[in-house]
Amino acid sequence: MGRFDGYVLSQLLRVFGFFALVLVGVYWINRAVILLDRYLSEGQGGGLVFQLTLLSIPAIMLIVLPIAGFVASAYVTNRLHSDSELVVVQATGYDAFRLVRPFLVFGLILALLLSLLAHLLVPLSMQRLGALEVQLADAVSSRLIVPGAFQSPTDGVTVYVRDIAADGSLQGLLVYDRRDPLYETTYNAHRALLVRHADGPRLVMFDGMAQTLNTRTDQLSTTKFEDFTVAIGGLVTTPEKRRLDYRTLSTLQLLNPSPEILDATGRSVESLRREGHLRFSQALLSVGAVVVGYAALMLGGFSRFGLSRQIVLAVLLVVTTKLVDNAAVDMAKSNPDSWPLVYAAPVFAGIVCTLLLVIANGTFAPFVRRRKPS
Repeated sequence: MGRFDGYVLSQLLRVFGFFALVLVGVYWINRAVILLDRYLSEGQGGGLVFQLTLLSIPAIMLIVLPIAGFVASAYVTNRLHSDSELVVVQATGYDAFRLVRPFLVFGLILALLLSLLAHLLVPLSMQRLGALEVQLADAVSSRLIVPGAFQSPTDGVTVYVRDIAADGSLQGLLVYDRRDPLYETTYNAHRALLVRHADGPRLVMFDGMAQTLNTRTDQLSTTKFEDFTVAIGGLVTTPEKRRLDYRTLSTLQLLNPSPEILDATGRSVESLRREGHLRFSQALLSVGAVVVGYAALMLGGFSRFGLSRQIVLAVLLVVTTKLVDNAAVDMAKSNPDSWPLVYAAPVFAGIVCTLLLVIANGTFAPFVRRRKPS
């Protein structure tokens, strides 16, 4: 790689780093606000919520880094053009195909980074994220009960808890159940636990008493207990067994899913293979986005108004490429055997880039005014 190529590549990496940091920060803050509002209001600790926000960063990067790559490519090309640096190097004999070299290298670096994210970091983060979400979902007490307050999770039931221990156990429990018009029952216990059961959640109480009042006869029955279990399926619903998220699987598992994985995810072989190939196509598509940002701006000659038309063209081409990608993925979803369509967008981007570079080297673009180097 020549000195000029190294100079352009360093500019691309510097600008890409800036835009990537800004875009990831914006997306991450938006995600963090949603998670904070959702979980902190349910009584979860700030440290656990902070872990959730951090684990969402790899998936966010997978979305925004191609955008940052395209913006960096267009920005650097526009600056080289406005500073007349492209005019100088073109006067030495560099054509559009020669000048694309640092942009291709940058695109390959971006593709490697996205591959690392898609094939390794995102599956690992999704596995940990899923485990934390299950942990939060299992903490039924912290989601439904606020210490020191009388609450009615359903009609006819009032619950009071003095405190919730760090292990999730309920301290100082009082439950008043008047759903049965004939009997009114009051449970109180020093300690209680909410546990899962095949037939529904159970409330296990320790060192307490149950008082049942017959509303017809006004007869009160009192029972003391060391431990007592009550079915509370009508009061709370614990999360059912969730299907395995395909995003937690490695690419090899997606391309060659076992029967156990098919059963756990509830997806077909073709569907999982399509998701595996999408990880490859995303990286290839990022290369196309980078080169489109360069090639579209290379159509412009000298103008006092800059390259505004070419910038608009580059944005339109990237949007069109993304529309092609969405349409191809939708077609692949409707017809599982047509999974190769996930590579349609990278192929389309390659054709567009080649055509733009050919036009940039020629003189048959009627809407482009080019200044010949003297």
